[in-house]
Amino acid sequence: MFIRKKFAFMAVLFLFASVLAACSGGTSGDGGGGSGGKKKIAIGPPASETNSVSKLILDAYGIEEGDYEAYQEGFGDAADGVQDGNIEVSIGVLGLPAGSIESLQASAGDVKMLGLSDEAIKHIEENSGYKRYTIPQDTYDFLDSDVETVTAYAVLMGNTDTIDEELGYELAKIMIENTSENTHDQAKQMTLENALNGAEGLPIHPGAKKYYEEQGLTVDNPVAELKADKKDRKSELILGTGSQGGTYYPLGGEMANIWNKHIDGVNVTNTETGASIENLASIRDGNMDLGMSVHVPALAALNGEGDFEGAEVKNAAFIGHIYPEVIQIVTREKTGIKSLDDLK
Repeated sequence: MFIRKKFAFMAVLFLFASVLAACSGGTSGDGGGGSGGKKKIAIGPPASETNSVSKLILDAYGIEEGDYEAYQEGFGDAADGVQDGNIEVSIGVLGLPAGSIESLQASAGDVKMLGLSDEAIKHIEENSGYKRYTIPQDTYDFLDSDVETVTAYAVLMGNTDTIDEELGYELAKIMIENTSENTHDQAKQMTLENALNGAEGLPIHPGAKKYYEEQGLTVDNPVAELKADKKDRKSELILGTGSQGGTYYPLGGEMANIWNKHIDGVNVTNTETGASIENLASIRDGNMDLGMSVHVPALAALNGEGDFEGAEVKNAAFIGHIYPEVIQIVTREKTGIKSLDDLK
């Protein structure tokens, strides 16, 4: 009787241990929690610039689609996944400092930021509009050194079919002159000095051009042709932003509120989207009036390249610079990942 009870007890213990092993993730010997050794990497939402540049970054390390388990999440959800251990690495295109990364560190306490090698940066620069950028050590309290990465610019693009010249002028003017009303960290980047960052190669909205030239800036961009007319101006405008966990959505919300405060007869509503690529496509298709975008896909959209091959965007124009977009790649110390080479 005693022996039977002992064996039954051991069987229960064995079953309990088996259940625990099946439920645990992220620390198993397969290097990624049950996908045959594949690392779990958040590469950004579908139809986003984060998604496109993440693949370019991984390609620079010889890591191809299928070599890893891709999570196509907004950065907020991706950060939650990193905190929970369900995602090992998250790649984001974000302002500095990024609130979502600060929140992740506050919750997890062991965030590690991964830099890019010189060879990877060279590959990225040769195959995109991104350029080398150094994240200073004092950007985040968990950094113990500067981090080498790449950057582009977030810009505001306007639909030339719905944003008339006077409205384009007012949008640009208020972005610069009323930026002090915007409490978001990245709003301080919307200055006259920075106003044309990211504009190179893009057609500029004639209203924005007029404002910048009045302020003494030299504008060499081609000027977009407008179909929009003030007499047919819409009272309700849509601003495409990004995911709620990123920078675009909260910053765009404040921008919209400030425009609504200072422009009579117009109400701008910010909407959550997949960010750059979705915003540009929505402008092309007539479903959006204003869109936040990294300048790199904006160039591709107007030239019919990359994601826009055969589907170029002919009705979008540059209105203004918003802030520098910096590639930031994070993991946790507990993963043991020290560089992107460890993802191979």
